Parts: sequence; structure tokens; C-alpha cells
Amino acid sequence: MVHTAVSQRAQDITPFLVMDILERAQELERQGIPVIHLEVGQPDWDTPQVVKEAAFAAMQRGETQYTHSMGLLELRQAICQHYGEHYGVRLTPDRIIVTSGTSPAMLLILAVLLDAGDEIVLTDPHYACYPNFVRLVDAVPKYVAIQEAEGFQVQPREIAKRLGPRTKAVLINSPANPTGTVLTRDNLQEIAGLGPYIISDEIYHGLVYEGREHSILEFTDRAFVINGFSKAYAMTGWRLGYLIAPAEFMRPLQKLMQNFFISANAFVQRAGIAALTQTGAEVARMRQTYDERRRVLVAGLRKLGFTIPVEPTGAFYVFVNARHLSHDSYGLAFDILEKAHVGVTPGIDFGPGGEGFLRFSYANSLENIKEALARLAGFLAGRAV
Repeated sequence: MVHTAVSQRAQDITPFLVMDILERAQELERQGIPVIHLEVGQPDWDTPQVVKEAAFAAMQRGETQYTHSMGLLELRQAICQHYGEHYGVRLTPDRIIVTSGTSPAMLLILAVLLDAGDEIVLTDPHYACYPNFVRLVDAVPKYVAIQEAEGFQVQPREIAKRLGPRTKAVLINSPANPTGTVLTRDNLQEIAGLGPYIISDEIYHGLVYEGREHSILEFTDRAFVINGFSKAYAMTGWRLGYLIAPAEFMRPLQKLMQNFFISANAFVQRAGIAALTQTGAEVARMRQTYDERRRVLVAGLRKLGFTIPVEPTGAFYVFVNARHLSHDSYGLAFDILEKAHVGVTPGIDFGPGGEGFLRFSYANSLENIKEALARLAGFLAGRAV
């Protein structure tokens, strides 16, 4: 019998299906076929100039070496000020670790909180990579179905049904990927009172178009927050994030950070300070533009026959039920790509509850969104013949 040398842990990691769509789209583009990208969750804005200038100035000053493992004190202070001003939450810098993107933050939190066999509650649908993070630390994801008719609001009573003796945490994401849902204040407050630690992925904060978002830290100290600069500040390639944690976890988290990541880039951290303190007007313009695109895309999809019972109000996604077209979202997404040359993400990427759905990103120009809708209209007309 031949045994593979690849670990079982690595074999259990599932592929990120949106990349299959993106990579095929890039192949088509190399053939000269123009593709409209509504599949990738990446801002189409350039990073604000003041942010780039701050990084360049830091490099010019020679800030190209390691920083404190928890991050520059000035950046952690700016994060404290940000959470104080936006959420009324009082933080101290010693409760924050700056990371190279939010993925390391997620790994650090799960590694410090979960032992093998421990359970963590996730929604279904969910961000595609969450279960793989959980499996990497040999923990067990437990799922709570969220419903289209309820605007994909996770219900605390349903979370409570999934809690057991091995449940260590509940992972929430608001505004959410892939649904664009912003959890209500009441739901967040109830979730905070369920008992387990709450891990709150707040990376899409700042991209809310009706009402306002709330941090889990407004309701409990038994919470870990993940946030960063990729989405609201158009800084995906800069790889800058951070975590906020209860005080008793900070030294264990710091030890993990020291061993596995050392520190985030010094000059990128300087850029983060500029993003938090000097880009308010530009971020507001981005948000206003996203909102205009959101309204056009939602209206256009409805006109094409897609049902959207509750409009998404955050992030830059619309998650639509396409089961009237196919229950194979992966095949449908490729069919749309090949025939209409529009990239969309198959719902199955986000868990079994997403099968039959498609995710559309409006992180693209209004002109391209309108053209994508026209191409989709042609695609649907062709299917009806």
C-alpha cells in the first residue's frame, strides 16, 4: 500500500472555489476576452495617497526592521482611539496585537482558545475559509443555518441549540461575507450573553449603508475582535490587520505571535496609522460610491428575476438565490463566465447552505456593473430559448 506524505490535516483543507473562477477568468482575458469581475471581494479603489506617502516616508527614515511583536505602540493607540470614537469602547494598547492581515489574527485566536476536539459555532453560509482555520487547529465546526427570508440574520436561539460541553466559542461576521448582512444590536447583545467566548470578524466595518454597525465589544469583554485595513481603506495587498482580546489571553497570544510571525512590517504599520487618522473624507466617498453601486446591482438583479427578500446593507456583496436556474452553483458560475464573461462566486463556496446561490460583488465600477447586468440578461434569454 502506498501512503501519501501529505499530512491528513493538509488533505482536509478544501479549495477556495472563487479562485477557480478567477483563474479561469484570467485565462479568458489572456485570450483577449474581456471579463467583468464580480467574483472577487477586493476594493477597486487605489489606496489613499496619504497612506502610501506615510509608508514611503517610514521607509525613507529606515523603518524597515522588526517592531515590537504586538505592533507599534502608536498604531495600537490609534486603534484604541478609533474604537472609542466609533463604538464608545474603552481599550488599552496592551489588549491589541497587530498582524500581517487578518488571517494570522484568526489563527492566533483559534490556537490560543481551542484544543483538539473543542467546538466552535459558525453560520451556514459563512466566509469560505472559516472551517479550514478551525480544522487546522484540530477543532470542530458546528453550523447554524441562516435564512434568506430573515436577511441571513443569525438567531441567538438557534446558536443556543448548538452549544454543548465542548463549545468554546461562537464566530460571527458582521457585516458579513457572503451575505452583506449587518447583525442587529439586539441580536449581538443576545449572542454576547450566551456564555461562550465570541469571536467577531469586523473586517467590513466602515462599509455600512443603512444604520450603523456595532462592535461585539459594546456588549461583552468575553470577546475577541478581528479587524484590519483591507476593505474599508482599500489596502488588501498591504496585509495589515489586528486582533483585540481579553487581557488574560494577551501573553499567550504574544508568545504565539513571537514564534510564528515575529511582527507586522514596520512601514506598513505607519501606513495604518495614516489610514485611521487621515482618510476620513476619502473613506466616506468610497462608502457613498459603494452604496450607489449596491442600489443599482440589487435593482438590476431583481429586474432579471432574482428574488432578494431583504436587501444587504453592508460589505460589498449581494447573495442571491439562483435555484430557479440551477442547484449546482459551481456549474452555473462557470456557465455564466464562459457564456456571458461575467465572474460570479458559486454559493457552495460558503457552505452547504449556500448551494444554489450566487455571490455578486459590487467592488467594481458602475459602468461595469451595468454592463454585467446586460450580459446576464443576454445569458438568461439564451437559456430560455
